[in-house]
Amino acid sequence: MTTVRESRRAVFRRIARRSHADWPVYDSTPLYDQTSLAGLESDVRIVSGIWFKHDTHDSVEQFVCSLPLAYFRFEAHDRYANTRRYKMDALFRVFVLKELYGWDNETALVEYLNCRPELCEQLDLEVVPDQSTLWRSWHNRFTAELRSTVETAARTILIKAQNAGVAVPREPERHLPSHHKEDEPHPDDQAVLDEAAPITDHVSRVVFPAFSLDRGEGCEIHQNAFWDLQTYLGLRERLAANEGARSFVYESTRDRTPLGHAHREHIRDLSIPQVREMYRQAINRLLNEVAETEQFFRAGIVAIDITEADPFTGDRTGHEDEIIGTKENTDEYAYQWATVQLVGNAVPIVLDARPVRRGESRKEIVEDLLDSTEELVHVDNVLMDREFDSQHVLEMISQRGLSYVVPKRMQTSEKAQAKRLLQHGQDRYETDRKLHLGNNEWHSTTLIYRRKENAEHDDHRQYSVFMTNTVSGFLTEYGYRWEIESGYRSIKRFMAATTSKNFGLRFFYFAFACLLYSIWRAVDLLVQVELTDEYEHSPIVTADNTLTLLKKETGIG
Repeated sequence: MTTVRESRRAVFRRIARRSHADWPVYDSTPLYDQTSLAGLESDVRIVSGIWFKHDTHDSVEQFVCSLPLAYFRFEAHDRYANTRRYKMDALFRVFVLKELYGWDNETALVEYLNCRPELCEQLDLEVVPDQSTLWRSWHNRFTAELRSTVETAARTILIKAQNAGVAVPREPERHLPSHHKEDEPHPDDQAVLDEAAPITDHVSRVVFPAFSLDRGEGCEIHQNAFWDLQTYLGLRERLAANEGARSFVYESTRDRTPLGHAHREHIRDLSIPQVREMYRQAINRLLNEVAETEQFFRAGIVAIDITEADPFTGDRTGHEDEIIGTKENTDEYAYQWATVQLVGNAVPIVLDARPVRRGESRKEIVEDLLDSTEELVHVDNVLMDREFDSQHVLEMISQRGLSYVVPKRMQTSEKAQAKRLLQHGQDRYETDRKLHLGNNEWHSTTLIYRRKENAEHDDHRQYSVFMTNTVSGFLTEYGYRWEIESGYRSIKRFMAATTSKNFGLRFFYFAFACLLYSIWRAVDLLVQVELTDEYEHSPIVTADNTLTLLKKETGIG
C-alpha cells in the first residue's frame, strides 16, 4: 500500500517534470517574492491540480495538512509584532479547513478539532486554540488580504478535488463573486469596460511574466517595456517595429522605451523552442485564471489547423525550408503556422502554436500539438481539416484514446458512392472502412456521406465525406471548426508588420498575437461571468477594448 510519503514524492516529482508548471513560483518570475499572496494562491492551484489525481489522495483534509508552506513568509501578513503561541502557517491551515467546511463561526471548528487529535497533530497543533483565540487571529492578526487568500485557496482546493472525483465537504462556487444584481438591466458598454479594466490588469500581470529576455543584469530599459511595445504594435494594424517604437515614445508612460531595431534584435535572440515554452507557460497561467469558472469546464473539443502568413513575394534563397508553398496548389510561397485551439462551448483559447517547416509530416505536427495540449486541458475530441486526411494521423489519435472528425478528400471510390447516393436521392450514408497502415496493419474508421443543403453544385459534389472513430452524432461538432478560422482573422489583426525573413522573429510575432487573442477571449469570459453569471460565445468585450486596456491599465502596456 502506498504511504503518504511515497504519494507526496510522486506528486512533486510529477510537478517537477511538467515544463508548464512553475512551482514554487517565487524563484520563477520577478512578479512574485516569498511574501506574495498571489504566489501562494498559484502554488495551491498547481499542487492541488496534481495532488487529487493520485489514486490514494481522496481527502481534502490530507491535502491541507500536506501542502508545503515552508517557502512562504507569513510574517509580512502578521499584524501581531510579537511571537505568539500559534504559528501563522498552522493557523493558515486551520482557517483553510474552516472554509472548506463552510462553517460560519469558530465554535464549530474548535469542536471538530477537539474530536480529532490525529488531525491536530498533522496540523502542528499541540493544543487546540479556543474560540476567542481563533476569532482574534482571524479578525485582528490576519490581514484582510491574507483572509482573502484563505478563501481563494479553499475554493481552489474544493474545485480541484471535485474535478478529480474526490468527495468534498460542500459544493464550491464555480464563478466569480458577482456584483451584478438580478433586477439590473443587461450591462451597457460602460459597465463592461469598468469590469474589463481590473480583470485585464489582473490577467496580464499573471500571464506576461512567463515571457522573458535573457539580457543580463543592470539594463536601463525594463524588460516589460519590450512587451509594452509588442502589445502596442498589436493595437495598430500593419504597424512595424521601427515606426511603432517612434510613436510609442510619446504614448508610453515609461521613462525609457526600446528602439525598433533593439526590440527586433532581442526577439531574434530567442529560439523557437524558447518562444514555444514561454507561450505554453503563459497559456497555463491564463487557463488557471479561467479554469475555476463553471463555464470553462465544458472544454474537451480541440481543433488543429494550419494557417498561412500573407504570400511572400521576395527572394527566399536560403529560406526554402521555412517559406514554403501555400496549402492550396498554387505557385505562391508563405510562412505557415500550426495551432491547436479550444472550440465548441469552451472559451476559444489558442493552447499551442508551432511553425511548419518543409519535410515535416502532418503526423509529427499533430502529435507535437497534442502532447502539449493534453498537459494543459482534458481532451475528448479532435477536429481537423482535410489536409490531415492521413490514416497514420488518425491511427495516432485513436491510440491516444481520443475521437476525431476529419473530412476526407474524395477519391474515385468516394465520388462513385456519392453519385449512387445522388441517383437514389439519399442525403446521408455511413459505411465502415479499413485504411492500410503498411505491414499488413489497418486503421478502422467510419465514412459518413452527408449532402449539403443549398449546394452550389448539381452533381456528386453536393456531398461531403467525413471520417470518424466515434458515433455519427458527433459529426455536428465539426461545425465548431469555423471558430478557428474566425480566430485566425483576429490573430492576424494583432500581428506586428515586418519584412524580415528571420524565422524566429516571424514566429514570435505570430505567437504573441495568439497570446493577445487568447487574453481577449479569457477576459471576455471572466467579464461575462462577473456581470451576468453566464457565458455567451459572442464576446461582449471587443478585441480593441482589451488591447487598449492592456496598454492603459497595466504594467505591461
